Amino acid sequence: MPPDARPATAAALHGRVVLVVGAHGGLGRAAALACARAGARLVLLGRRVPKLNRVHDAIVQGGGEATLYPLDLEGASADDYAELAARIEAEFGRLDGLLHCAAWFRGLTPLEHTDPAAFARALHVDLTARWWLTQACLPLLRRAADSAVVFVIDDPVATRQAYWGGYGIAQSGQQALVPMLHAELAATPVRISGLQPGPMRTALRAQISAEGDRGQARDPDDYAGACVHLLSADGAAQRGRIWCPVP
Repeated sequence: MPPDARPATAAALHGRVVLVVGAHGGLGRAAALACARAGARLVLLGRRVPKLNRVHDAIVQGGGEATLYPLDLEGASADDYAELAARIEAEFGRLDGLLHCAAWFRGLTPLEHTDPAAFARALHVDLTARWWLTQACLPLLRRAADSAVVFVIDDPVATRQAYWGGYGIAQSGQQALVPMLHAELAATPVRISGLQPGPMRTALRAQISAEGDRGQARDPDDYAGACVHLLSADGAAQRGRIWCPVP
């Protein structure tokens, strides 16, 4: 595990309700399981129900608690996110953490030859939908004594290079969103931070045709503890920052 990732204590998230977006993906699944081990009650959001069920079953088998919320970020509207927040409030009465792991990336392609629909989808899923969902959840997050929103962001140096298309532009957008939102919420209980993990062995990374970093890619489990840390009270030290745990 990367030394900066800080293994989570068993009770780091005890009593907290955490919404994990993209909960059946590589890092999303690892983070959801780690959050459950740390005592959180999970809301698992994703578009693939069978995969969500497998994450749910693993959490329950480990003694944790999780609720499924199937939703496709591409087609969801602002009203759908408002309904999500209302359902979380009705079931749990609170929301203490929001972890954005969902991402969409078709592969490295010259912008000139990128399908317009694919470009728009990447911008929406990787940036706009993240903000719409966060905005809908902010009233609930504000009511918690200490809450956290964590955006998982890809390396901006790499993704600003040629061929990264809408996905790369969305990463730069989130690099701007984190400090902006932090400044606006600095006087509230809502902590905003980013997590920039290194290359991981995930389905998204497999879409990249370049081979350069594959030998150094790590398992998503290596960064799950970092997600728990940022969602816990100890994550206050990273408030307003984009944290890059180094292997």
